[in-house]
Amino acid sequence: MSVIEARLADLGMVLPAATVVPATVHLPFSFVNRQGSRLLISGHPKSNADGSIGGPFGQLGTDMTTEEGYQASREIALAVLANVKAEIGDLDEIAGWTRVFGMVNSAPGYAEQHLVINGFSDVILEVFGPDVGRHARSAIGTHGLPMNFAIEVEGELELRA
Repeated sequence: MSVIEARLADLGMVLPAATVVPATVHLPFSFVNRQGSRLLISGHPKSNADGSIGGPFGQLGTDMTTEEGYQASREIALAVLANVKAEIGDLDEIAGWTRVFGMVNSAPGYAEQHLVINGFSDVILEVFGPDVGRHARSAIGTHGLPMNFAIEVEGELELRA
């Protein structure tokens, strides 16, 4: 078992299966794109245990509370890690997280996007520690996301040479 997978287990975190895209959905891109030592991560929702898309759906501020969004954002981090693992094989190959970009489908006047995306950042820091997990981040509100997702997170990381 890798160091990172042991850390996930110690934290009681379980990765879902890699994301399975429904046959009716056409996505002409990769969830994870490796370019040399860079790994670019497309926007992710959360995944159910079997890898099916798990939302969440709706808007923060009407359909979900900030705390519900924070918890969903934590689960999105696990979905991202599952897809990264499927691409590179071993999460110990991650040398550093460089950037995270969180999008929150927000009701008019909702202004706690940063608190929602903290869930994602907190998982990355808990799992990888302050050196490897350190990242730059933006969190924005939108008036809609694809498939009515409430939250979508993308990122970029550096792999070991």
